[in-house]
Amino acid sequence: MTDTLEQTTKIPAGEGSGTERTNRELEAAARENEISTPDRDFTDARGAPHRGDGMGPRAAVGPSPQPTLAELSRPGRGDGKLPHAPADALDAIPEEQRRARPLGLPELSELEVIRHFVNLSHLNYAVDTGFYPLGSCTMKYNPKINEWAARLPGFAALHPLAPDTLAQGTLELLYELERMLAEISGMRAVTLQPAAGAHGELTGILMARAYHESRGDSERSEVIVPDSSHGTNPATASMAGYTTITVRSGADGGVDLDALRSALGPRTAAVMLTNPSTLGLFERQIVELLDAVHEAGALAYMDGANLNAVLGKFKPGQAGFDVMHFNVHKTFSTPHGGGGPGAGPVGVGEKLVPFLPSPRVLQEADGSYRLERSGERPTSIGRVRSFQGNVGVLVRGYTYIKAHGGSGLTQASEDAVLAANYLKQRLAGSYEIPYDRACKHEFIATARPLKAATGVRTLDVAKRLIDYGFHPPTIYFPLIVDEALLIEPTETESLETLDAFADALLAIADEAREDPETVKKAPHTAPVRRLDEATAARQPDLRWSPMTGAESPCPT
Repeated sequence: MTDTLEQTTKIPAGEGSGTERTNRELEAAARENEISTPDRDFTDARGAPHRGDGMGPRAAVGPSPQPTLAELSRPGRGDGKLPHAPADALDAIPEEQRRARPLGLPELSELEVIRHFVNLSHLNYAVDTGFYPLGSCTMKYNPKINEWAARLPGFAALHPLAPDTLAQGTLELLYELERMLAEISGMRAVTLQPAAGAHGELTGILMARAYHESRGDSERSEVIVPDSSHGTNPATASMAGYTTITVRSGADGGVDLDALRSALGPRTAAVMLTNPSTLGLFERQIVELLDAVHEAGALAYMDGANLNAVLGKFKPGQAGFDVMHFNVHKTFSTPHGGGGPGAGPVGVGEKLVPFLPSPRVLQEADGSYRLERSGERPTSIGRVRSFQGNVGVLVRGYTYIKAHGGSGLTQASEDAVLAANYLKQRLAGSYEIPYDRACKHEFIATARPLKAATGVRTLDVAKRLIDYGFHPPTIYFPLIVDEALLIEPTETESLETLDAFADALLAIADEAREDPETVKKAPHTAPVRRLDEATAARQPDLRWSPMTGAESPCPT
């Protein structure tokens, strides 16, 4: 950025040292010093003023990005320490050991550096700062009581190799959590070892394979998945050595029962179903589906990613599923990944109990707890995770369940379903709703009519939502719906938030009809504008390098 206000302004001493000044004052200072100011819009998309000097906070969306430290640097300001260094601080350092030239680092006070990095952190969109309508991801709020519990020294400071006698509190919590998850799901037993939902899927399919092998049924080499399944389902089957067979969905969005029956056979090891499905729909023929799977000698796997929609209403184990995984971040409010630890417990029916990963937590006759000993259960598929899994995440899930109780969990699901159906009805006039039936926790809308009439695509709608201050929903998934928007509000959002989100989508639909170019070129107010996504995917910049040639200095 050449000849900018930040690099060349000459503010008299005392007027600019760390104080916050208005845009008018900055521009006046620029005129007085006969310098150019960067071409910045000093109002946001709705006409509200914003700071242009780079010193104030920045939101995740808006027209003015946070300047770099180099842009904020002022000659001589690097000496402004907090606390201030004494004038003779360098006298004790021999002259020959001092630098002949400065490092060339930006010159700022400690306060300005702190504010810079805090402002950068405000550019991150987070569940604590805004609404995530991500369908199939369930980005619900993480209650802070969960964090308090996970940080209790008895849990957080326990060494993973501590003997059973010193880990009774943690072992008791894990034992109780297994029993609570078994009760919630209707399963016979649960393992807490898997580190994420996809890891739980793999654990479940490995147990299914061990079950078939224990019976000498080694010809079963196929796993059936619906065409609306999560992408991890076919990936899991492939990782476990199976061939994936895809069955189509029916006109109502449910699995086509005839297509499933045609695909079932002596080579079928398991069928992986998500219920409610990724379309946000409960399988109306679930009993017939499960009967067909078991008649073929296969096992029924339930992807439990959408369990948040049916807590207290539907127990997969009682319905006939043999194995399922839990996404604790989706259902029980633990943090949603982001590079950190996760958890994906797996519940099993009676058939698969012998094959659960080891070691399990056992309760002795005297009420104490211990881990299974090596070789105590030879049918186990063994460890799938070091130690007992990510215990800190499991503590959070345990706290959430205890805080809600059975009735509270049921209420959470009821509220999630109500919120999704409310949004679906509000959007129905401006967006196509391909499945005209009550949804569960999420629903599909499509911008297909907008695209046909105006050329505005679902991607454009999502980008324009950023200008309205909302994180876009999941788009173009599932693949079976053209121009799909997959929206899940969760149970944690207020009616005002839901209405504001619906109002934004309705306004964008109106814009698409009246001024489609505005929508097609969105976002207009984000620090990063519309990207060349094809190039970004094929030629990603994975490491920093200095700009050269025409790129240096950075253009305004």
